[in-house]
Amino acid sequence: MPGNESTLIGKVAQTLSRPPSYAEPGMKDSILVASAASFGSHSSDDLTQPTGFDPEAARLFEAIVESAYLVANADGEFDATEQAAFERVVIAACDGRVAERQISALLHDLHDQLAEDGVEKRIQMVSSGITRHDHAQEVLRVAALLAHVSGGVSDVERSIIERFARAMGLAENASSSALNEVASSLAD
Repeated sequence: MPGNESTLIGKVAQTLSRPPSYAEPGMKDSILVASAASFGSHSSDDLTQPTGFDPEAARLFEAIVESAYLVANADGEFDATEQAAFERVVIAACDGRVAERQISALLHDLHDQLAEDGVEKRIQMVSSGITRHDHAQEVLRVAALLAHVSGGVSDVERSIIERFARAMGLAENASSSALNEVASSLAD
């Protein structure tokens, strides 16, 4: 890993945890972090659901992470180093709300789904579950932030982000806005 990547990973994780510029006043966490709490409270080992588990919030967390995963895989490569960085950023951003084993298992499932369905179907599947405008914006923001972990947003990664924006019915400039906000927040 390059010497400044740890700093970049920390900066991306910190930015992921904060509410975006379009968040309602008074929000203290990002949508990713808020939905992570529910995802993290769910354990497949439990016979009954723990109090506070919200399946919709857990699905939103999975969709947000999958969008970033699809962008990270846009170039056809997602090696062990990239996966470790991806996991580290998501876990750090969620500040203990999800366990490493949960993120590892989720990424394993996402790998299988991508291999089985292909990127276009996965974009449609993720997008069909995003019904709120702020959630759609968060999908783009998180995907753009995690794309920066690998050294910036490549053309192929930008293309996936744009396809998500279209699939979720966002304005034509939504992907550019998300990418610009992310670049600005990481430059601070």
